[in-house]
Amino acid sequence: MKLHLHLLSDSTGETLENIAKAALAQFDDVEVLRHFWPMVRSETHLERILAEISQNPGLVIFTLVNPEIRRTLEARCRSMGLPAVAPLDPVNHALSSLLGQEMKARPGRQHTLDAAYFARVDAIQFTIAHDDGVNWENWEEADIVLAGVSRTSKTPTSIYLANRGFKTANIPVVPESPPPALLYKLKHPMVVGLTTSPERLIQVRRNRLLALNEATETAYVEADAVQREVAFARRMFADNGWPVIDVTRRSIEETAAAIINLCNERSAQARAT
Repeated sequence: MKLHLHLLSDSTGETLENIAKAALAQFDDVEVLRHFWPMVRSETHLERILAEISQNPGLVIFTLVNPEIRRTLEARCRSMGLPAVAPLDPVNHALSSLLGQEMKARPGRQHTLDAAYFARVDAIQFTIAHDDGVNWENWEEADIVLAGVSRTSKTPTSIYLANRGFKTANIPVVPESPPPALLYKLKHPMVVGLTTSPERLIQVRRNRLLALNEATETAYVEADAVQREVAFARRMFADNGWPVIDVTRRSIEETAAAIINLCNERSAQARAT
């Protein structure tokens, strides 16, 4: 089935894209043709978009705070017999009721350059500078340190966590090359071990070697060697009492969410003592 999906936003549209992506993930065998319309802030701009919608009718999803532009869009969609959905409306109405105040009709307000924004930028810069064991002398400044054997998604998970505001360093666990002793003495950061099944690790590593046009018959992908490597890392994690996350069947987002939950639990425990 083919679906034309029109996404209209008066800001960057990032929130709208995430909502649409989450909803579409629940449906199979759908060919989605996305029509993305960010920064819709004038009737003139809306008229051009409506002409495109009429030529490619489908589902319209929007986040528009300007009441006139919104009314025009809804009325025209009704006249074309097309569904128009404002996914944030239930949340805004609930908040308005609970807080006893009207929402501020200001487009893009969530992107204001506040302290949280600059903290996130700082976290991203720190994380990039502390990838793969680099600059380990500064690990105490991190919020999270990820440890794991090669190809356990340490770097992409670190970047995702940085985008959520966590300063994240990562270190590869290599049996022949012990990590810096500082790793075992850290106070502020939470050290998390990432592990995976040897079978999955071999598959990922083989694909990596093929992508680099390198030989695939090395200890890097040899079954016994990989099993020993994974076992070594797991013993290290257990000996130090570090929480461990198995990334075998987890996406980067799911792994990061589990780590954030661990951080929140740790913070809650610290506040309680």
